Amino acid sequence: MFERFTKDARAVVLGAVGHAERLDAETVDEQHLLLALLDREASRASFALTSLRLGGRRESVRRALAEARRRGGLSRADADALSGLGIDVSAIVSRVEEAHGEGALEPAAQGSGKGWWAGFVGQRRPFARGAKDVLTESLRMALARKDRHIGDEHLLLALTARPGVPSEVLADHGVTYVALRRVLYGGGEAKAG
Repeated sequence: MFERFTKDARAVVLGAVGHAERLDAETVDEQHLLLALLDREASRASFALTSLRLGGRRESVRRALAEARRRGGLSRADADALSGLGIDVSAIVSRVEEAHGEGALEPAAQGSGKGWWAGFVGQRRPFARGAKDVLTESLRMALARKDRHIGDEHLLLALTARPGVPSEVLADHGVTYVALRRVLYGGGEAKAG
């Protein structure tokens, strides 16, 4: 499948592995893909993010992702749902971190590391189920548009189309699936070329 990825999309996948390594994560997950997308310059995805005014707020996105990792990968919607059941996630995080240190709830390994994605990145870090799903969804999106290659814009679209922390954080910063499609494929102020 990776032969269908553009240079920019390959750079995002490799960048995600790098972020996972720097964060000492056992797996590469969707958040690492988003962090790698934020690093890109002069690509279709970076154009779209800039068009949606995320350019100057990338550090805010990074902080929001770090906060979600502190919550054990729970989205704010998950934390709100638990709050409705009388469970205070912030209090639990504080107690666990008091006993076991900061970041004690960060997600652990969730994948076997086997498959086509592992060979592409040299099997340094296995991909979590969610990250694998983003890669697969990006292929579906490219095929649906009859695009010959999978670009970093397809990876970004796939992240916004799936429920979870990355799409929630992006939406909080004005980057939604609908807004991205408008910028990338028309119907908006600008179109990525």
